[in-house]
Amino acid sequence: MELSRRGFLVSTGAALAVRVVPQVATKTGRRPILTLVYDKALGMMRAVERMVP
Repeated sequence: MELSRRGFLVSTGAALAVRVVPQVATKTGRRPILTLVYDKALGMMRAVERMVP
C-alpha cells in the first residue's frame, strides 16, 4: 500500500489523538464520543471525536 503525504499526516494525527485524548478527558471530566464518517477526499472512513459533558 502506497501512503500519500496526506494519508501519513492523517494517520499520525490519529495516533497522537489516541494518546492525548484519554489524558484530557480525565482532567476535564468530559467524555469522548467517537463517530465514524466517510471522508470523500481521503476515500476512506475516519474517526471524528468530540467531547461532551
